[in-house]
Amino acid sequence: MTAAERNELIARYNDGYGEVLKALEDFPEDALALNVIPGKWSAREIVHHLADSETVSAIRLKRLLVEDNPVIQGYDQDAYALKLKYNSREIGPALEAFRSARDNTAQVMALMSEDDWHRPGTHSESGTYSVEDWLRIYAAHPHNHAAQIRRLRESLD
Repeated sequence: MTAAERNELIARYNDGYGEVLKALEDFPEDALALNVIPGKWSAREIVHHLADSETVSAIRLKRLLVEDNPVIQGYDQDAYALKLKYNSREIGPALEAFRSARDNTAQVMALMSEDDWHRPGTHSESGTYSVEDWLRIYAAHPHNHAAQIRRLRESLD
C-alpha cells in the first residue's frame, strides 16, 4: 500500500462516523427497530453492531501494534446482536461508543510509524492479518453500513 492509498483510507476511516450519522438523519425513531428487509438487521441493530465492532477493532489494532504476531480472534456478530439484545436498546450510547472508539483509534493512527503499518498478525478465520488489512476493512465498514441504513430508510416509503 502506498502512502497516498493509506492516507485516503485514513481519511475514509475518519469520515465513517459522520457518514453513519448522515444516514440516520431522517430515519424515523419509531422505525429504527423494524426489520424491513428480510434477513437483514434493523437500523438499531446496525448501530449497536458498529459500537461493538469498533470496540473490537480498536483492540485489534492495539494488539497488532503491541504484540508480536498476535492471533486476532473472530466473533459471531449475529450472536452478539441476539444475546446483547441490539434491537431492544437505545442507540445513543452505542453511537457514542462508536464515535469514541473511532476518535481514540484515529489518535493512535496519527502517531504510527512506517514500520507500524507493516506489523503482522493472524486472524482466526481468515489467516494473515496485517495492520494494513485492518485499515482496509475498517475504513469501509461504517460506510457499508451507512448505505445499508439508507436502503432501510428507502424501504420504509
